[in-house]
Amino acid sequence: MTDAKVHTIYKLANGQRVPSVTTYLGILAKPALIHWAWNLGVQGLDYRKVKDDASDIGTLVHYLILCDLKQKEPSLEDYTQNQISAAATPMCKYEQWKLEHTLEPILLETPLVSENFKFGGTPDFYGHYDGKLTLLDFKTSGDVYFENFCQLAAYERLLKEHGHEVESSRIIRLSKVIDEGFDDRPAGRLDNHWKVFCSCQEIYELQKLIRRQRE
Repeated sequence: MTDAKVHTIYKLANGQRVPSVTTYLGILAKPALIHWAWNLGVQGLDYRKVKDDASDIGTLVHYLILCDLKQKEPSLEDYTQNQISAAATPMCKYEQWKLEHTLEPILLETPLVSENFKFGGTPDFYGHYDGKLTLLDFKTSGDVYFENFCQLAAYERLLKEHGHEVESSRIIRLSKVIDEGFDDRPAGRLDNHWKVFCSCQEIYELQKLIRRQRE
């Protein structure tokens, strides 16, 4: 199994396991996802199977980008030919985007844990983007969503806690569909998105506590 498909476990220095950024943000409502699932149902498709396949394609794209930035030959044995073919569209967008910018990675898919806030996450890219210390998050979705910026806010906090200055954060959207476009979107200030993340963390932990009390 390639590293791209290995689930990361985050632990504090004392060995305590902590949730990931995406686990905490999972409690947010995602109306676009609900509509997407409904639309697939109308077409007679099982959204769970489509979602799993789309997730694998997204994982593959991230892996191919990682290999490219590390100048490493990818291993595609865990992926179907259909998934490899589907990854070609976002990778073409990535290659075109990369030609127009200067990228100097410092951290690539590096797991980080916050001892202060007790969560973990793995930013896609941290390094110099056109000369500026930048956090990049690659997405293969059909749009850029609110929770994406909350995720960036948490990653910024992780990087800063580990001594890394963040001058800019951006979402690079590489859609799997040709006519769904491309985004290189600066995040701007994320103070309020960080507050949303902290609220999600608090609600998640309260829900977990309530479940334990009912057992």
